[in-house]
Amino acid sequence: MPLSKDKVVVTCALTGVLAKRDQCPYLPYSPVEIGEEARRAYEAGAAVVHIHGREPDSGEQTWSADIYGQIKEEVRKRSPIIVNFSTGGFNMGVESEAEKKERLAYVWKTRPEMAALNMGSMNYAKYSEKRKGFVFDFVFPNPFSDILLAADAMREGGVKPELECFDLGHVHNAEPLLQMGALKGPLQYSFILGVLGGVAPTAENLLAMARQIRPEDTWEVIGISRVQWKLVASALVLGGNIRVGLEDNFYLDPAGKEMAKGNGPLVEKAVRLARDIGREPMSPDEARAALGIGQSW
Repeated sequence: MPLSKDKVVVTCALTGVLAKRDQCPYLPYSPVEIGEEARRAYEAGAAVVHIHGREPDSGEQTWSADIYGQIKEEVRKRSPIIVNFSTGGFNMGVESEAEKKERLAYVWKTRPEMAALNMGSMNYAKYSEKRKGFVFDFVFPNPFSDILLAADAMREGGVKPELECFDLGHVHNAEPLLQMGALKGPLQYSFILGVLGGVAPTAENLLAMARQIRPEDTWEVIGISRVQWKLVASALVLGGNIRVGLEDNFYLDPAGKEMAKGNGPLVEKAVRLARDIGREPMSPDEARAALGIGQSW
């Protein structure tokens, strides 16, 4: 379905894997905490929640189908919001195809409505001007063979892929997968700007990425850290969808002085920005139709 000029899908990324509670005490770890944050995001106007599974006590990343199943159950108890599970990093620290498939089993076992599909490899880093050094620095590997493994898990579970693109080349990586039948349109793209190693976070770069996709496909912006609000505003003006949440940015202001006390306030601000330019947030059911969720493979 083409992008709507007067409606917008608001996604909330509730909890990533890199940030911990010593950085932001409001990050949810357990399935119940994630379910509660999903409810708050929904009540604030979000139609989709993007979720990384975490160990309930330590907050470490998990690939447990049991934990992902509990997360889905806790979210469903509280709201009709669309559940989107991450697959980011499923191939890191393991070598064999069997191990990678085992990690991905939660996708087809729990059957979220959507799941993130990373579309290319890259350097992935965060640089601190104050420290004059890197906060973290690693290679994020996503060769086509691994992209196909994740796409297969999504197809097996009837899950809608969300194509996460950190650079312009990642957008074009969808074309051979469409020809192979590994993906089926309409496609949903997420343009991630603000990670060092990916495309620079400017409105010009966002527009360039948006111009690459087909009219029947949809896109959203994911702005990382303090540039988030400028990119959200740019996407709203360009007719795209938007994502906010504690995974991407802790702060309600571009200066990074006012930390959000949970995901709800971030969604509330995003909805205010959308309404200020005449775009109303979609309900989950409206978003399902706009994103092509429920399509047959």
